[in-house]
Amino acid sequence: MSDGEAMTVEVLQCIRTLRLKVKTEAYPWLNAAAVEVNQVWNWANATSYKAARPFAGPGKWLSGFDLDKLAAGATEYFEHIGSDTIQRVNAEFALRRRQFRKVKLRWRVSGGTRRSLGWIPFKAVQLKHKGKSLRFAGKAIRVFEQNLLEAARWKCGCFAQDAVGDWWLCLPVERQLESSVARNEAVGLDLGLKDTVATSDGEKLEAGRFYRNIELKIAQAQRRGHKRQVKRLHRTAARRRKDALHQFSRKIVNQYQTIVVGDVSSLKLVKTRMAKSVLDAGWGMLKTLLQYKGQQAGRGVRVVSERNTTRTCSSCGALTGPTGLDLCAVRAWMCSECGDTHDRDVNAAKNILLAGRMPPSVSGNESSSSAAPTSQANRRCESGRRALKKAA
Repeated sequence: MSDGEAMTVEVLQCIRTLRLKVKTEAYPWLNAAAVEVNQVWNWANATSYKAARPFAGPGKWLSGFDLDKLAAGATEYFEHIGSDTIQRVNAEFALRRRQFRKVKLRWRVSGGTRRSLGWIPFKAVQLKHKGKSLRFAGKAIRVFEQNLLEAARWKCGCFAQDAVGDWWLCLPVERQLESSVARNEAVGLDLGLKDTVATSDGEKLEAGRFYRNIELKIAQAQRRGHKRQVKRLHRTAARRRKDALHQFSRKIVNQYQTIVVGDVSSLKLVKTRMAKSVLDAGWGMLKTLLQYKGQQAGRGVRVVSERNTTRTCSSCGALTGPTGLDLCAVRAWMCSECGDTHDRDVNAAKNILLAGRMPPSVSGNESSSSAAPTSQANRRCESGRRALKKAA
């Protein structure tokens, strides 16, 4: 490349949601504001239900704008939230009701054992950055890792509460991404329980057993009645699982241009005796991480059928591998046709990669490289035509 030439790099814009923990000094104020948000939600729920199912005449589905007009002047009855927050609650309620196609949604409960987790939505103009804190509805709120908000342009976000009771600031911000080309071309990923992921290149992510390792501690805390400790242990397991999957997905996205994943279903396997191990593996989370990270980095992520990928020999294509639940303990096998020795998961990952490279067929049921077998009726017609030609 000469000095006058410049390499063009495509700059992409994406929305990334920052999740920043709020300091405990603002918890009482946020708890009180969350109660008022629940009151607005329940009012919108009751008002919309009465409008959709009136005593007489046709019903009407109220939009967020209709609810805003009916809620005019309601801010004088609330001490913590303003009109902008009320409008955001109405807009979110109208969106969710239209999404789920229900006349009435669930009520938000502010107290008791079945209370709803705190949630306070806001518009972008409501949250202002002043000094070492953020200003929201006249209240100064401090968060950890505030340096991430420097020179950031955010959109409508919310304050959300987790099961332990901690508050988090969820703030969508704009980020610039530079698309690049990975060093390697493609990789196939096989999802399993012995190893969470096995790649077609032989790399494996060992199952972390994030919940299994602390299952005894959770049971002991439940017997003692320590509900808060149980919630903290569950959150610890979820964080460890998410961290491991984040690191592995980032490594895969940085190394490979095309990523092919098997379509193993967590929802179906949850109904079996392997439910705890399936949920502890986090297959759905891994697929989600690969899809959005691949989209931001300019990678191709495909999900293909993994039928017969364990049985099929990746060298000759013969169905000579182990099959059935009784042979799940077989981790390595030899093909009786070609004599090659395969690792069970790596061989499945290679077959998944081959399935991702095949072009899709017109009907979508079979690969375009193989011709559909002729039926018995077609064979009879062909034999009849040959007999007529010979008689002529």
